[in-house]
Amino acid sequence: MTPKDPDRRRLIVASATLAALGGNTLASSALPDDRSGQSDNVPPDGAITPEVIAQAEKLAGISFTPEERETMAKTILEQIELFARRVKAGAMPNDLAPALVFRALPAGENIRPATPRGNPQQLTGEAGPLPATDRAIAFSPVTSLARWIRQGELTSERLTRIYLKRIEQLNPKLECVITITRDLALEQARRADRELAEGIDRGPLHGIPYAAKDIIDTADIRTTWGAAPFKDRVATENAWVIDRLEDAGAALLCKTTVGALAYGDIWFGGKTRNPWNLKEGSSGSSAGSASGTAAGLFGFSLGTETYGSIVSPCMRCGATGLRPTFGRVARNGVMSLCWSLDKIGPICRTVNDTALVLAAINGADPADPSSVEEPFTYEPDQGVQGLKVGWNPAWLKDADPSDRRNLDRLREAGCELVEVELPDLPYSSLLVPLFAEAAAAFESLTRSDRDDELVWQDPEAWPNSFRQSWFIPAVEVVQADRVRRQVMDAMSTIMSGVDALATPAFAANLLLITNATGHPSLVLPTNLRDNSPHGFTLIGRLFDEGTLCRLGRTLEDAANLGGTHPNP
Repeated sequence: MTPKDPDRRRLIVASATLAALGGNTLASSALPDDRSGQSDNVPPDGAITPEVIAQAEKLAGISFTPEERETMAKTILEQIELFARRVKAGAMPNDLAPALVFRALPAGENIRPATPRGNPQQLTGEAGPLPATDRAIAFSPVTSLARWIRQGELTSERLTRIYLKRIEQLNPKLECVITITRDLALEQARRADRELAEGIDRGPLHGIPYAAKDIIDTADIRTTWGAAPFKDRVATENAWVIDRLEDAGAALLCKTTVGALAYGDIWFGGKTRNPWNLKEGSSGSSAGSASGTAAGLFGFSLGTETYGSIVSPCMRCGATGLRPTFGRVARNGVMSLCWSLDKIGPICRTVNDTALVLAAINGADPADPSSVEEPFTYEPDQGVQGLKVGWNPAWLKDADPSDRRNLDRLREAGCELVEVELPDLPYSSLLVPLFAEAAAAFESLTRSDRDDELVWQDPEAWPNSFRQSWFIPAVEVVQADRVRRQVMDAMSTIMSGVDALATPAFAANLLLITNATGHPSLVLPTNLRDNSPHGFTLIGRLFDEGTLCRLGRTLEDAANLGGTHPNP
């Protein structure tokens, strides 16, 4: 999550205030006492009176009669005891997912990709000659780096040392890296060079140095979640995606900064910066991944998104990010914030690079019950002639002029623009599961008062959100899930008539809607204004990231920003 878009921040705060209505005011502190039959913190003289219930009604947004309150007061302690006995059983680990599993594909709906074939790992085109300067090499796309490595013009070890030097020089300014894995990176780079010399080619990422967001576990290396209470945490195993990238021959350079517990750009060691403007934060929560990728500190990086954490920092820093369909990439070994919303995706400098990385990390694992085994298909040379792209004039109100040009570019490339309409639904309800699940994921942090150790303590920050989420009624969580089903059905109807949507990133609740429905999204820079990048967003059908990449590559070629980089 990220609080850095002002409109979304206001929505989060307002929705959190509305959502934090209800429940039992003592449920979070009551502990059972099997000897007395009373909770430790509930006096035996009946502290939960009809008057207490009347006050609680103000939080829940509901009203009962005096007679109803009298009846509830006689039995409410039994309900509290249910909660308290679960608490007494001990804290649950962060990676323990709920029994109910979210699926992005509605029942009875088939996967219908507009790009049903193609090899996303195909390297097309020419890389050109190896640049003369290390800086130019560092900013080159993975597609070019992979060719130079295979042609013997560049070694993985030299490339790794280029990036390590840039991290050493620029990280003090950007504050985008938490842990540098120098020895591991050089070891993996040398192994990649040896294997390629022996004719062993693991694919286009073989020998490419990368970075991972620091909520993604790496064995025997700190994974801090960006939060002071966990700053010395060391994982014992790699996350599934780290093993996949190791199998692909990539070299892990570092762990990137993350807004504490995957929210914003403030972490226990500082505030990650936008490489285009060091006075400005990078947004988050994939703060360091977007900042460092845009600044040429690694070939690519991994980010995660629950609600904007890939899209927002990529918009701010001018990186290209691909948020996959929910469930496409297994998440075991990655910090859980919201089990029904969390996703892992690549952050790169070009659209084709995102396809290369997604192809390497695509897949399911039994340890992640939400993961789905579904092929990823993309043809890098395929055009966009005949694709139907949905849009709405209201989405472009007060938009950057380049957003309108992007629609013209798609039309000129042969796309048919189709006007679509979102139904009138209570979309802000989609935030309720996020707040409820996040508070559950970090219950022990709240109960122990270690949430006070988090650097960011404003009203919209996690500590306050976690606390007030204890007063979300269970009924509201269920009702929010029912709204979610309505929204999924509405999006299914819309996407049945188009191949993708084209929109400014934060228009019309689409960021919230598509995170809740699980639809994939691609964000890429399409304009440079006042030395600051401006991005555009494409939203695809479920499990049809290949079509997003086709459309994104068309916009990328038209924008022609490939030679423009920040100089922090």
